[in-house]
Amino acid sequence: MALLVACCGCGGQPAAKARDASAPAVAAPSAAAAAVAIRLVDHDEVEAERARHAGKVVVLDCWSTSCPPCVKEFPGLVKLQEKFGDRVACLSLSFDYEGIGSPDEVVPRVEGFLRDVGAGAIVNLVAREDADALSKKMDLVSVPAVFIWKPDGSLARKFDDDMASKELGRPFSYEDVTAAVEACLAR
Repeated sequence: MALLVACCGCGGQPAAKARDASAPAVAAPSAAAAAVAIRLVDHDEVEAERARHAGKVVVLDCWSTSCPPCVKEFPGLVKLQEKFGDRVACLSLSFDYEGIGSPDEVVPRVEGFLRDVGAGAIVNLVAREDADALSKKMDLVSVPAVFIWKPDGSLARKFDDDMASKELGRPFSYEDVTAAVEACLAR
């Protein structure tokens, strides 16, 4: 069986909006706020990172900069981290590497996006395995997808297109993810 991680198929991020010249200028983020640490990882290293946060609710957002639904929802992970602080470990896993060239080549694009959305407080990972191989290991058809693990390490919830169409009848959102995290924290 061939596995294809195709996202939504449009192949790019939404166009940036031009700034209205009459609008007040917004100060650029400080160097500390703009800093984003990224690690290239394989599937085993993703699992090790998740296990490192045992005792906490762990949220893993699987995404790609070439997937508009991923880009649209990703700031929800940043807000989730801000809301719950150290009670929840938020992990970001970019599926941008598609097996062409080197995984290092996607890092600047991913880093720029993460810096723009203020993801410096999140554990940011970039897959060094191609997206299809990693998707197969994680039992994903496509991104976006969000996994939530309970503090005991058991999987609480997996949000993906298949689950959303069957259970929600609509795409999942970070409102759904936040509700699932709150349910895990309430136990």
